[in-house]
Amino acid sequence: MPETFVASLLAGGIAGLCVDVTLFPLDTIKTRIQSPQGFIRAGGFHGVYSGLGSAAAGSIPGAATFFCTYETVKIYAASWLPIVPTPYTHMAAASIGELTANVVRVPFEVVKQRAQATKQLSSFQALKFTWKQEGFKGFYRGYWNTVFREVPFSFIQYPLWELLKMRWTRYQSHPVHAWQSSLCGGLAGGFAAAVTTPLDVAKTRVMLAKKDCPTTKVNPFRVLVLIGKDEGIQKLFSGIIPRVLWISIGGAIFLGVYDEFRILFNHSRLKGNT
Repeated sequence: MPETFVASLLAGGIAGLCVDVTLFPLDTIKTRIQSPQGFIRAGGFHGVYSGLGSAAAGSIPGAATFFCTYETVKIYAASWLPIVPTPYTHMAAASIGELTANVVRVPFEVVKQRAQATKQLSSFQALKFTWKQEGFKGFYRGYWNTVFREVPFSFIQYPLWELLKMRWTRYQSHPVHAWQSSLCGGLAGGFAAAVTTPLDVAKTRVMLAKKDCPTTKVNPFRVLVLIGKDEGIQKLFSGIIPRVLWISIGGAIFLGVYDEFRILFNHSRLKGNT
């Protein structure tokens, strides 16, 4: 197994778990604000760790899958298509990484959000409820809405992160440290989060909708139109503050921890081979 793949697998999994566990309350608040039943009815500030079990279980395989794909695509693209500008390579790698990672991530996301927005449900109860109501396909409710959100988000975040690191590296004439990568990740993540908030609202609504609700039967773009028409354009930006805070801090932790552990794993493997 290639060393880069192993380092990305381990570093991505650790980074994902760190972020999802430490910042989970902000994610819960954001989900409840975006819920069609409203923040208070969805639980308010009570039980902000509801759904943590699902998030923790899905964070390692989801993040590991993304970064393994992301780094692999970057390496092969650089070898096979050297004439393609680097930012486009990063955009393609991030998009393919999200398409792959969401196959793993979405079932955990469905269970997590239902537990976050329903006072009576734990992660396990949300899992049983979803299986009973819709079977296996219920766990992929909102898959395309998630892709519709994540691909544009990653299209912005990861190339911007790489660009900021590259500029900082040139400025100081040596590679960025993990804490510098962390700051770049926080800035890139916060900007991408703000821009893609309407897509996040649409994804949340589809995942929380009742079975056979009209929201579940239309394409992601139509969901945006329906929310804007029925509830106003401002509703498409509901939860933007906790989302930007969550992803700015999360991006700083996630990408900083990822770079730190990737470097450590690569160094340890190199020492082991000497």
